[in-house]
Amino acid sequence: MTPEGEALLLQGGLELGLDLRPHLPAFAELQAALLEGNAQMNLTALTAERDIILKHFIDSLTCGLDGWLGEATRLLDLGSGAGFPALPLAIVYPQLQILAVDATRKKTEYIARTAARLQLGQVQVLASRAESLGRDPAHREQYQRVVTRAVAALPVLAELGLPLLETGGLLIAQKGQLNPEELEAGRRAAAELGGELFHVKQFELPVSHDPRSLVVMRKLGTTLANYPRREGVPGKQPLF
Repeated sequence: MTPEGEALLLQGGLELGLDLRPHLPAFAELQAALLEGNAQMNLTALTAERDIILKHFIDSLTCGLDGWLGEATRLLDLGSGAGFPALPLAIVYPQLQILAVDATRKKTEYIARTAARLQLGQVQVLASRAESLGRDPAHREQYQRVVTRAVAALPVLAELGLPLLETGGLLIAQKGQLNPEELEAGRRAAAELGGELFHVKQFELPVSHDPRSLVVMRKLGTTLANYPRREGVPGKQPLF
């Protein structure tokens, strides 16, 4: 990471209320791992240092805005891709036991290698479809937080994420700009799945000022056993 990149990372962290100085070596190593991995497989279209720092590292850390990670220790990153937000969260919040889930095995293998390289022993990985995971007793209603990053529309995220949460747990969905229709559909889906959509924060990404939204759903009670539906159905036929 260049000196300019380090300054950018520190500035972005400062705007999120985070002092990232102790974590500079880890983020520099993460950037190197991402570029090396991307040369071997399609991990990200963002390869410029500024984009990696702002749109991967800093964007991932917005999950912690307003204290929504709280005292949680069991977190699942749904659709982790190249390890975002799982790996930046693991660097900054070492108390989190993180399961990074993605349907593509090559990506989960990359995350596992990178977590080992950064000595992030609290990161585990799993290659799985979310629909299967949500019906697995080993994972259903086992997590205090589920985070998702621009994976799908809110009704789909609710169906995939809420079954994985214990009662009282939070689904934290990182989104771009939201329209009222998607927000209302997300509210209705959350209610159907034993939860509530109770918080929306619209803000700008530090430094770049790109529009972002953070949507938080809370698990209020047990999700009906018929959710999530079979693989592929939530995305093709959203609840609302």
